[in-house]
Amino acid sequence: MKRSFSKVLRTLVLAAGLSLTLASGISYAERGAMAPLPSPSGVDIPPKSVPANPNSLANGNQAQSQPANPSIFTSANSDPYNFVSIPDKEASVLIQRSGEQWRVIRNGVITVYGGWLLAIAFFGIAAVFIIKGPIKLHAPLSGQKIKRFNGFERFTHWVMAASFIGLALTGGLILWGKYFAMPLMGGVAYGTFLNICKNIHNYSGPLFTLSVVIFFLLFATRNIPGQGDLTWIKSFGGMFGGKHPPAGFFNFGEKIWFWFGMTFLGLVISGSGLVLDMIVPFMQVEYIRGTMQIANIIHGGASVLMMTMAMGHIYIGSIGMQGSSDGMMSGYVDATWAKEHHELWYNKVNK
Repeated sequence: MKRSFSKVLRTLVLAAGLSLTLASGISYAERGAMAPLPSPSGVDIPPKSVPANPNSLANGNQAQSQPANPSIFTSANSDPYNFVSIPDKEASVLIQRSGEQWRVIRNGVITVYGGWLLAIAFFGIAAVFIIKGPIKLHAPLSGQKIKRFNGFERFTHWVMAASFIGLALTGGLILWGKYFAMPLMGGVAYGTFLNICKNIHNYSGPLFTLSVVIFFLLFATRNIPGQGDLTWIKSFGGMFGGKHPPAGFFNFGEKIWFWFGMTFLGLVISGSGLVLDMIVPFMQVEYIRGTMQIANIIHGGASVLMMTMAMGHIYIGSIGMQGSSDGMMSGYVDATWAKEHHELWYNKVNK
């Protein structure tokens, strides 16, 4: 009996001792300072810089009054790249501020003002056609044909025209389609359709670029400013004076389209498009988020300008002027048309 009592007493004493030891250890741990552990993000936060009230960071008051707040809170909404051990360096930016700027420019400036610019150009051309009609020849057709373009020149022109129209239609759907096509088609059908448009757009781009380069090499020398251009400018292409000013192979209006519309804007669109397709040749380009956003803005803005100018070119070259489409359709133009619109070139051919 005494032996059993002594065993129970020893057990109680041992349990009490262990309990007191554990309690004292916990009490010491609560009072003692503990060194901070490295954070998983690799940014060590000093204990003194931890905000007293983390909830106040939501309204930014404490972040502004205490500049020593942890960098994980103050640098999240920033562009600089930090260190990451994975191949995708874009993951080192938590929130890219320039992404919001890109969205505002694309959906605000380009989409809204670009859409208005295209609408004004379209309805302006329609008004001119309704009020004045096509530009007629002042003399009857002679029946005499003069060769203006050869087969390769016409083939290059139509390849460039077809690829441009395809790019303009698909690009317009990418930029504005969600405002009118998606409500009609529904989200799933529109997404599938837009994916097809995107592939057509991406594969038509290099073909358009190649045709622009070839067309430039074919016609650059014929578009150098020369005789008759100053007269064309003074009369604004014959709008003032009633008589079409003498012009060479191309008049000054066609030269503006060639140098600025087709060559400059065409190459800007092509270059930015190659960046967006990530197929820029002959040079190293970092296809990071910021680069793609800048390329997208340049691509969209230049495309809207080129489409606006192309409306005038297409109108004059089709229904806007009698006989103007013959040159690119058959390669030949009537002598009456050549003499009236390109008198200097007509006189040179008939020497």
